Amino acid sequence: MRLSVRHTTTYSYDGPVPYGLQQVRLTPKSGSGQTIVDWRTRIEGGQLELSFTDQNRNTVQLVSFAPGATRLSVTSEGIVDVQDMHGVIGTHGGFTPLWMFERPTEMTRAGVGCRSIVAAARIDGEPLERLHRLSHEIRARVAWETGRTESGWTAEEAITAGKGVCQDHAHIFIACARSKGFPARYVSGYLLMEDRTVQDATHAWAEAHVPGLGWVGFDISNGISPDTRYVRVATGRDYGEAAPIHGTRYGQAQEDLDVTVEVAQIQQ
Repeated sequence: MRLSVRHTTTYSYDGPVPYGLQQVRLTPKSGSGQTIVDWRTRIEGGQLELSFTDQNRNTVQLVSFAPGATRLSVTSEGIVDVQDMHGVIGTHGGFTPLWMFERPTEMTRAGVGCRSIVAAARIDGEPLERLHRLSHEIRARVAWETGRTESGWTAEEAITAGKGVCQDHAHIFIACARSKGFPARYVSGYLLMEDRTVQDATHAWAEAHVPGLGWVGFDISNGISPDTRYVRVATGRDYGEAAPIHGTRYGQAQEDLDVTVEVAQIQQ
């Protein structure tokens, strides 16, 4: 399937920003069933300082605010061909060793809630089936409710709340999988919702490393493994390492954030 993606993030301020710097992870790579046909990033109200590859082999662009800017807009868009790999990404790569993905982070530390989910999911038997049962148990336990999360929620906090968004589902899966010895990581990207072009937001899911298969994706929010409707952009141990955009700024100006994501199928 060929997909077109257009993602615009706009920061507006009620006064000039003396200094600001954003890390942008919005450049997908070819491989593991996806081919980047065309991709570009456009910046308004700032400039690209440099690009580099981080420890997870994500492309990172550092974008600075123009002096005294009151608006910064970052648009990433392009065309991607996607094949159905049944969620299988394959062999581990990157500069971060595999064992690092077995260790908890602050957002993915397993506690009472994760232990309860793991027990209910009966995480035993064949590894791939165990992980699918885990995904389904999380989806049954934590309802998906758009806008019903706090950006800093940990996996345990989302379990306690009993609701969350794709970011929370991914963190819970990662925490539970790691607690049973599976390396697991966070994935940010895009999902084509077939009933519309304008999407609610970017999407997030998780991947676990399965013996004999390598990395395998699990979209807990939708109860499936990623298929031709998904575009992988960045990975990390949790959201903090794969966030589409995050950064810092100085000054007292109040910020207003607007995000627009459009994903559509291109007929060939």
